[in-house]
Amino acid sequence: MTAIKENNSNISTFEEHLENRYGKIGSVKRTDFEIKAKAFAIGEVIKEERRLCSMTQEQLAQKTGTKKSFISRIENGHSDIQLSTLYKLLEVGLGRKITFTIE
Repeated sequence: MTAIKENNSNISTFEEHLENRYGKIGSVKRTDFEIKAKAFAIGEVIKEERRLCSMTQEQLAQKTGTKKSFISRIENGHSDIQLSTLYKLLEVGLGRKITFTIE
């Protein structure tokens, strides 16, 4: 445990922390982390939009023909989500518009 603490004491940026913990961009471990982080972020967007619509997970599930447990897994970043499901949840279920930007 001391070795980890010593390695972390030299870290000055978040990017350095990510490299120290998950490796450089493009490594398998780092790519897995980035995918999970994006899944978590999408879940947070869905959760926030659902709350802004004053809906429960159960109500959103009923409106979109899914299960509450599925909505919960998505909102907690524990489930991959297909684009068609993302569309259904946000546009059909919550009345929001989805746009994508590729950089």
